[in-house]
Amino acid sequence: MLTLKLAFRNIIGAGLRTGLNVIALSFAYVTIIFLQGVYNGMNEQAEQASINAFYGGGQFWHKSYDPFDPLSFTDAHAIPPEPLQNLIITQNAAQILIWQGFVYPEGRFRSILMKGIDNVQKVLSIPSHLLQNSDQTIPALVGSRMARVSGLKKGDEIIVQWRDVRGTFDAREVKIIDVFTSTVQEIDNDQIWIPLHRLQELIGLADEATIVVLGKNIQPKSEVIGWNFKSTDYLLKDLHAMVKAKTIGGSIMYTILLLLAMLAIFDTQVLSIWRRRKEMGTFMELGFTRLRLISLFTIEGTLIGILAAIVGGVYGIPLLTYIAHTGWAMPQVADQFGFAIGERIYPTYSIALILGTTILVLLVTTVVSFIPTKKIASLKPTDALRGKST
Repeated sequence: MLTLKLAFRNIIGAGLRTGLNVIALSFAYVTIIFLQGVYNGMNEQAEQASINAFYGGGQFWHKSYDPFDPLSFTDAHAIPPEPLQNLIITQNAAQILIWQGFVYPEGRFRSILMKGIDNVQKVLSIPSHLLQNSDQTIPALVGSRMARVSGLKKGDEIIVQWRDVRGTFDAREVKIIDVFTSTVQEIDNDQIWIPLHRLQELIGLADEATIVVLGKNIQPKSEVIGWNFKSTDYLLKDLHAMVKAKTIGGSIMYTILLLLAMLAIFDTQVLSIWRRRKEMGTFMELGFTRLRLISLFTIEGTLIGILAAIVGGVYGIPLLTYIAHTGWAMPQVADQFGFAIGERIYPTYSIALILGTTILVLLVTTVVSFIPTKKIASLKPTDALRGKST
């Protein structure tokens, strides 16, 4: 207890030196928690948006379907078997037919994916209810990215061309009935959405589909012959890998901040040991053991870490809470990163994150405070009282 009181008195007596160390270390605390919260929030937002818009509770792919090979689409279609049909009828699943096509907005050529979806489906957040069928025109939905790069807008009529199941070229006029905004690029980039039965009719694939998306709370009870189930973990694998890569890159920043704060504490301890030699000699003459002296200086460094955590909490808690509620605005270029993050990121801070960061910084601070005290082990009381260095 006496050692703790002495340590606290010493760091308070250091005045400005202690204040600077506390401020620098508190900034490291807040920055680490903020950056980790941003990456956690980014991951959760992108994951939830992707599930709501396209992944659902998992997908059944036709055995020939390869999303990275458009040439596979000509073979990747079949009538969903009975287990999947039952889910579709009860609106616990949504079927999607995918086909390659071409559009000619304003006379320009662009390769796209034509995706057919039921206008009555309730599984995905795609506004398919707007795809009201018409015998005269084919209604279509496009995302804001597709509209921007193609120069399309609501009410435009464009020519869409494709090759049907027999390899015959065909073309029709399609009317853009709405442009929806989504953070999920899988339903937006170079795609148009039209009523499922119209696409089946145009291509010559009655009642067939390429993928079947399950509802979020629906789990497959058995395997379906000819169809491969892809869980949300599999579908989100690339997203998680991207977030992990960006987290590792971001960790470099707060590692540098932490190292700078640790360097300041290390230099402070070295200077303190050099300036307080007579004090240490007096303590040793009064019966302090070298171990107790080492503990005194180590506790001083640890107390700086504790004070930094308190100071960081004073300004960090309201600041991080405000950002968590209002979000962190992202520039427009962030739309090209491949994340479904939208215009704002809302950081999330868990108890494990806050406690883990606090314990880590305190542990590092304690170690850095202990390293310079090794010089005390070879200190002689008589030399210390005379002010000689070790």
